[in-house]
Amino acid sequence: MKFKMTFSDHQMAATLDESPASLELFGLLPLDLKIEDYSTNEKIAYLPRKLTKHQDVPFGDGRPGDIAYYAPWGNLAFFHADYRYSRGLIRLGRFDVGFDPLFIRGEFPLRIIPI
Repeated sequence: MKFKMTFSDHQMAATLDESPASLELFGLLPLDLKIEDYSTNEKIAYLPRKLTKHQDVPFGDGRPGDIAYYAPWGNLAFFHADYRYSRGLIRLGRFDVGFDPLFIRGEFPLRIIPI
């Protein structure tokens, strides 16, 4: 399952895994959201509703370029720097080639469409 993300005149493609949460997210597409900075290592975007089909499975190999869902808040997390698993963080997939636009600071309209 692939999607394209567009914000601030930049596009990035990503591939989701086959998890129940990823399938549920893919079923919500297309989405128009707002992307914003959170901390120093990620951008986030709140979904219109929380995902219900997910399992909180700890992982130790998080890396820049990962896409995740943070269940307690109901937001997507797009990591552009190192991070580590925390309870409620569900990994969904990865950006296909590069994620440099995530380094652009600020809030922007975000469009996510299936490809």
